[in-house]
Amino acid sequence: MLKELCIAVAVTIILVSSSYAMAKEGCGGLCASCHYLTEQEASGLLKKIGGTVTSVKQSPAKGLFELFVEKDGQKGLLLMDYGKKYLIQGMVIDLETLKPASAHQQSLPESKQQTSVDVSAIPVSNAVIMGNPKGTKKLYVFTDPDCPYCRKGHTELKKLANIAPDVAIYVMLFPLPMHPGAYDKCRSIYETKSHDLMDKAFDGKEIPKPTKENSKKAIDEIIKFGKANSISGTPTLIMPDGTIHVGMEDAETMKTILQGK
Repeated sequence: MLKELCIAVAVTIILVSSSYAMAKEGCGGLCASCHYLTEQEASGLLKKIGGTVTSVKQSPAKGLFELFVEKDGQKGLLLMDYGKKYLIQGMVIDLETLKPASAHQQSLPESKQQTSVDVSAIPVSNAVIMGNPKGTKKLYVFTDPDCPYCRKGHTELKKLANIAPDVAIYVMLFPLPMHPGAYDKCRSIYETKSHDLMDKAFDGKEIPKPTKENSKKAIDEIIKFGKANSISGTPTLIMPDGTIHVGMEDAETMKTILQGK
């Protein structure tokens, strides 16, 4: 979703299918006259992932409904195709202005993003550590194995571990509400603290299901800390001095930033 559910910016490219036939250029009419979706129907379609749809509007991108969704105290947007078969996460970008375009712009809550945290309060005992566990520079990464931006970022973290031998990277597994499979994946990674298993999860591969009850407490503690400190999307970096850095950088940039912290 948007910043509340997934901070990283996405441009989603949709392959036109028969379900969009009426939305093609030359349709000759208003999309809403043929294609409609009620809040009640939309909420029903989202029953597998949960959440309540409080508003449905035509997206600025033709062929899509824009859903304003509330779940677990968070608010954000999802997109659904006219065929009501596919759910799309991300945002629509206006190619001329290169800014987000939304039919619900006025409804989106203003973000009052916290700028720093007390690093001593981070539940690091629940982290998986990459790089040098005894490194004097500590980077805390709130990440979700089912977030596409986190997957790209994970590759950069592995590079960082190779080029910055004095950095301890604390991977804080932070499954987002809109990724229903991420919670169990995070539990499995925590249970084994295996880098190989973690790499497989971030590569989109299947991993074993969790088997230990203590992993629920560990992941829940990370989620609780994130919510208490205005961390609502992934990836989010916390620097050694507690500064919150939303999004991911390439390995060289992260190394440079860490050298100044």
